Amino acid sequence: MSTRKRCILSREAIAQRVTELADRISQDYAGRDLVMIGVLKGAFIFLADLVRALKFPVEVDFVRLKSYGSGTQSSGEIVITKDVETPLKDREVLIVEDIVDLGLTLDFLRKHLLTHHPRSLKICCFIDKGERRQVEVPLDYVGFVVEKGFLVGYGLDCGEQNRTLPEIYALENAGPET
Repeated sequence: MSTRKRCILSREAIAQRVTELADRISQDYAGRDLVMIGVLKGAFIFLADLVRALKFPVEVDFVRLKSYGSGTQSSGEIVITKDVETPLKDREVLIVEDIVDLGLTLDFLRKHLLTHHPRSLKICCFIDKGERRQVEVPLDYVGFVVEKGFLVGYGLDCGEQNRTLPEIYALENAGPET
């Protein structure tokens, strides 16, 4: 079987939404000490575009998490493989995530970062995909809501493939190859 890609978010729509989010974040955090924490690997492209569109400089750090399980299912056991290095105590912190699906990883990360005692902790996600949500997490800034489909592009990958596509595509099963 082959897999087709169907474009669901154009690069123009993405650029416009990133600018809108950056404007809101710039307004909300004007004059404040903001640290933006990107969740690797998926959020790095979104984070880069977002910070360049802000109206003030911010500090950037990254975390990387691993969810153990087999195949496409998570066991729910999450481990931090790269933690923040920037001091977060008494600072404004904004987590930047590519996609929120089940909510398990983001809930774990949020609770972990709260142990660093930030002044505030909010979440910005590029895509909210709540169809399979198991744990509700507060999403303060949302780029797009997408109900269904396996998505790739703009940082999202499938087996490390398609991450660098400038648009968002839904992967569709095209039937048997002939």
